[in-house]
Amino acid sequence: MSQLNESPIITVERRKAVTIIISAVILALALGVGLAKVGTGFATRAGNGITVTGSAKTNATSDNAVWTLSVSLSAPNVGGAVKSVDSDVAALSNYLTKGGIPADALTLGAVSTYANEEYVNGNATGRTLSYRANRDVTVRSKDVQLVSKLSQDIGSLLQSGIHVNNYGPQYYISNLPELRPQLMSDAMKDAKARAEALTKAVGGALGSLDNVKAGPIQITTPDSTMTADYGAYDTSTIEKTVTATVSVTFKTN
Repeated sequence: MSQLNESPIITVERRKAVTIIISAVILALALGVGLAKVGTGFATRAGNGITVTGSAKTNATSDNAVWTLSVSLSAPNVGGAVKSVDSDVAALSNYLTKGGIPADALTLGAVSTYANEEYVNGNATGRTLSYRANRDVTVRSKDVQLVSKLSQDIGSLLQSGIHVNNYGPQYYISNLPELRPQLMSDAMKDAKARAEALTKAVGGALGSLDNVKAGPIQITTPDSTMTADYGAYDTSTIEKTVTATVSVTFKTN
């Protein structure tokens, strides 16, 4: 009698509840089967191979130097600014050539000028306060030790009143094409040794090579841990460390 007297609303709610419960059970079963299959796939892949990273490094000495210096001066008029810059550039060139840099190793850039305009409360008044002239002097030499010495001693030139901005020499290695193949070979040997040690530790055996991915070359200061996704090239020091990495996948038995 109680079932016959139940409200239609209660009956509908019960049906909804039963439907929700059944749907939840079906979904849970489907997810369980799906996850089991995915898990089996991952396990199979992991069981069929091993991926390791190998690395190799070597020390290298820079054999090329590029040193850019900039002379910058202001004067009430353009002609005066250019004349002052030319005078200081001549003094700088004299310092470099007397120090042992050949004249043909110097590259003089074009003279650039611009006006220093007056501003009041962020607004230009139309009045020119002065003119500034700039000129770069670039040294290119294979005598990296001489360039380093002249860079360190340039304070004597600055004390004489010459206006020179010294950005410091940049040092490069020219034999990177020869170093790269050997480093890659050594990195591969390192990767194989690591893979063999890992598989042996769990009672397995290393199989054939499956895939190799070479990483970018990292050229850093000695003992540096700096790396970059697309490779690093530090130019601040003469002595450098060159590092190569490879990611290698081996099949396992």
